[in-house]
Amino acid sequence: MNFIKANILIPILISLSVNCFCCKKKQISPTLPTKETKIDSDTLSLKSIRFSDLLGVNGFEWEYTFDNSNNLDPNKVDLINSFTGFRQYLDWEKIEPKEGFYDMGFYDEIYRKNKELGITTLVCLQIMPTWMRKSYPSYNTTDPYSSLRDYTPVPNGSNKNLPASYIAMAKVGFQIAARYGENKSIDRNLVKVAPYEQNAPKVGLGILKYLECSNEPDKDWRGPNAQQTPEQYAAHLSAFYDGHMGTLGADVGVKTADPTMKVVMAGIADPNPAFVKRMIEWCKINRVKDGKYSLCFDVINYHHYSNENWQKGKAPELSDVGLVADNFIKLSKAHANDTDIWVTECGFDVNPKSIQAVASIANKTTRQTQADWILRTSLLYARKGIKRTFFYMLNDVNLNDPTQYASAGLIEKGERRISGDYIYQAKKLMSNYVYVSTTSNDPIVDLYTNGLKKMYVLTVPDQKDRKTTHTLNIGKEVKEVTLYRPQAGSNEMSSQKVAVNDKLVINVTETPTFVKIE
Repeated sequence: MNFIKANILIPILISLSVNCFCCKKKQISPTLPTKETKIDSDTLSLKSIRFSDLLGVNGFEWEYTFDNSNNLDPNKVDLINSFTGFRQYLDWEKIEPKEGFYDMGFYDEIYRKNKELGITTLVCLQIMPTWMRKSYPSYNTTDPYSSLRDYTPVPNGSNKNLPASYIAMAKVGFQIAARYGENKSIDRNLVKVAPYEQNAPKVGLGILKYLECSNEPDKDWRGPNAQQTPEQYAAHLSAFYDGHMGTLGADVGVKTADPTMKVVMAGIADPNPAFVKRMIEWCKINRVKDGKYSLCFDVINYHHYSNENWQKGKAPELSDVGLVADNFIKLSKAHANDTDIWVTECGFDVNPKSIQAVASIANKTTRQTQADWILRTSLLYARKGIKRTFFYMLNDVNLNDPTQYASAGLIEKGERRISGDYIYQAKKLMSNYVYVSTTSNDPIVDLYTNGLKKMYVLTVPDQKDRKTTHTLNIGKEVKEVTLYRPQAGSNEMSSQKVAVNDKLVINVTETPTFVKIE
């Protein structure tokens, strides 16, 4: 294979600035109450939100393998299995190192292993390849990795308003879907593989369901050549989705290869529904067939980091995270046929000097608070109707670097950080539970069900180590419940059987408490 595994440190350091808008980022700053407002049925999607779908993580392919090897490292895979989803930043050049030459064999085992473990893979295809960057006079041949890396993926001189300008990336989407999707009857003459696979090209492997087209197309902090307007990104996505309704060729577009594969729009850096609304308006004009328009995405996607005016991280219930989620839900219901909404980047730093660091709370380390806020972020998004969440990110870029997101990892030195422990424990306890309702706002009391089983989750929505009590009305027919509390350094939450008689008084803290009724 022509795949060359990169050293882990350098790509991640560079990817910090590429993928996560470290330098500049807009933030919606609405007027908000100090506590999360009461949940009502109009706020929530009617879809069932499975809690375990909100426990994903961002990362890279080399985080699966032994150092300097393409072989899977069982210990690293075991750590990744702490999560229910993996959003992979995949540089386009890794699978098309030369124009028209594809080599994807390295990824088969990763995607197959994820499916085997029940981990949802989201491939985020990003970064214009070197062979396309060379069409720009400003390309710096002495810095091939970084030069023009953030540019919109079109050849020099292209009109970014036209779907045809994005045909090269749309062809990659076709090849990925042909190989990893469900369609086994695809025309083999359209499938391109590496020479070592020519005699037996792989198609319809059925190990990948979601493909994301680019990352943060609204990155205005990288200059106009790196930024797309909503209309330009809609044109890009229309080509990638289905070859702009089949007009760009037989081997162009994800849906052209596999109609069942889901196309996820790129996570936008500025979490503003207006960007998506303008994309929808573009579709109404430019994607019309037989008098009807169609959208060019199956999932709405945005990024949102909970913080206090970019001075410090903030507990999710106290920031604008919930309000922004509400606004995206309303947009989807009103204008996008209730399309699923994902948040594919969110999280908190543990380096106290970062502007995205968790707050300093008495009697708690930053790692403990990060764990609390990560888990509470998932609980908040379940209440709001967000379908999936992926936290940034698996490993730290550099724990000692105060740059935002550099210390946001959920594992550390080959072991789960406390936040990773909490996610793994919640995954095991709540794997098939779906959100039902919220019965109290302070403390927050959420009800989940799994068939006839019930799970209450109680949380104090604050960031000052506040504690309180709450009385749950359990019912006279229930004689015993089990209390679960997350704990550091363990595969399991602590558990305690408690006898009840109609009501149960519970001590509630800023770390969620789980009450299971069977």
